[in-house]
Amino acid sequence: MRVAALAVLAQVGFGQLYSSADFDKKYAMVIQNPGVQIEATEAINKMYNFKFAEADKDFRWLQYRYPRHPMPYFLMGLAEWWKIVPNTENDAYDDRCLALMDSSIVLAERLYDAQDNKIEPAFFLSAAYAFKGRIHSERKHWAKATLAGKNALKYMEKCKGNGDLSPELLFGDGLYNYYADWIPQNYPLLKPVLWLFPKGNKNLGMAQLEKTGNNAFYTRTEARYFLMQIYSYENQYEKAYELAKYMWQTFPDNPYFERYYCRSAFVRGYAPEAEKVALSILDKISKGMAGYEGVSGRNAAYVLGYYNQNLHRDYDKAIEYYQRAINFSVATSSTTAGYYLSSLMGLGRVAEIKKDYDEATRYYKLAQDKAERKSSQFKEAKEAIASLKKSRRDDRRKR
Repeated sequence: MRVAALAVLAQVGFGQLYSSADFDKKYAMVIQNPGVQIEATEAINKMYNFKFAEADKDFRWLQYRYPRHPMPYFLMGLAEWWKIVPNTENDAYDDRCLALMDSSIVLAERLYDAQDNKIEPAFFLSAAYAFKGRIHSERKHWAKATLAGKNALKYMEKCKGNGDLSPELLFGDGLYNYYADWIPQNYPLLKPVLWLFPKGNKNLGMAQLEKTGNNAFYTRTEARYFLMQIYSYENQYEKAYELAKYMWQTFPDNPYFERYYCRSAFVRGYAPEAEKVALSILDKISKGMAGYEGVSGRNAAYVLGYYNQNLHRDYDKAIEYYQRAINFSVATSSTTAGYYLSSLMGLGRVAEIKKDYDEATRYYKLAQDKAERKSSQFKEAKEAIASLKKSRRDDRRKR
């Protein structure tokens, strides 16, 4: 992958990058430069709002201004990561993301060796290695993820004790403290890997991420991205809803934030909001907007199927939306996941309401066949089949 990184660096002239050993004041603490922050803010906001082409122009301007600095390459790599976020099964952007993160690492190492102040290059080294670890963990490349994680921690340790950058640096601490404690509890098979790392502290991690989300510049949105999920893990659903709503209002064309807002509103029982957002998601999918695809579609379609069945009693529309949720699930190879199984159960219940017992049985049996035997969906489908048999017997007696 370093070969790919050097290929990316060659685009701005390899000789230029290494023709001088002097890293002048222009490259000292660039991320604290108010002018750079102003230039970067708009570009970063465009990126989080999935306006990637516009953001890329601004990132390339920063690359032109600071060709020997790791920041532009890191931001371009971050944009590639966010193209992955709506559907982490999509590996089409992996190679470019990893190459750009490696480019950032190459330049950060050069800066680290040349400068007395190691804080800024260590920050980028820690961040770039962390994102490499995220991709490798998504692909279940555990050895590579572990190595990247250890490098990220190594440089994160070198950043500590610097007050000026503390909100940015706190992001890594918070993320590590929470997940190092949470992962062993939820993924016991990964415990042997985590023995290689220090212990975490969930409560401290949450507090650190909240501080980062309120005070940091570069890592604020990333901290909030994780906090939305963490609040749900911790059954703090109102917090998850409020944060998801705020993030969607801030970045209305970010499919991940809109999807999470829809899901959070649905979980909280805020039907008008959830329904409105679900319709918005399906509309954006039909328009082919960046990042809006099947993963968001199956969520939105299920929500609309559920409300049409249980709230509006419009069973024809419920069937339509449940079927769309199933189609989106099939398109994203998610035929054992919750929305697929729940949509089958929804179709079964609608068929049962219409007294089409054969059709209802077919849907319930299909859900039972697809669900894992120890799952709640399997139990629910099994109970629905038993209940349906009783209903059919009762109907026969009435005749």
